[in-house]
Amino acid sequence: MKTTIELYPTWIRVWHWSNALSFLILIATGFSMHFATPGAYLIPFNTARLLHNFFGIVLVCGWLIFVFGNLRGTNGIHYRLRLTGLFRRLLTQALFYGVGIFRGAHHPFPATRDAKFNPLQQVTYWGVMFGAIPLLILSGLAFFFHDWIPEQVLGMDGLMISGVLHYVIGVFLTAFMIGHIYLATAGETVFGEFKKMLFGATLTEEKS
Repeated sequence: MKTTIELYPTWIRVWHWSNALSFLILIATGFSMHFATPGAYLIPFNTARLLHNFFGIVLVCGWLIFVFGNLRGTNGIHYRLRLTGLFRRLLTQALFYGVGIFRGAHHPFPATRDAKFNPLQQVTYWGVMFGAIPLLILSGLAFFFHDWIPEQVLGMDGLMISGVLHYVIGVFLTAFMIGHIYLATAGETVFGEFKKMLFGATLTEEKS
């Protein structure tokens, strides 16, 4: 018997694109505020600050929806790390990206009902969504509620530590986004993965 699985439910697609839009605006406004000078800025400072704060809140709301949606829905299964043989699978996937993909090799870990992500995707997405994004949010909230931050932490200004952490994680996530967009072009066609995330995609499997 054949069964059809929806790989990208509607709520995931809506969350994905709203999250991407929010992050692009946060990159632009954060860059503008950080490097602006009185005579040169990408976006006027007050406008950048308001947009950054607003879309920061949108990002927080989207992250909460993502977490609760994966806890309560079936999509969460794709974030369950299987540690046995993980290093070997990561190496196999890395070799495919670095060598095999340019030789027309078959993907070593095609999408299945229980694993729509390959091992590198799973580990990276897990680290981003449950590690980097929470730290970005917490360090950003420190600027909203700066009275809660200790004045000194290990002899350094507490708010400065939050600011540096926020900046470093922002740079890391910007690099992740660039890599994510590039690897999205490495599907069966250049725009195939983008179409899947726009319009959805199904997987048909034999069910015993």
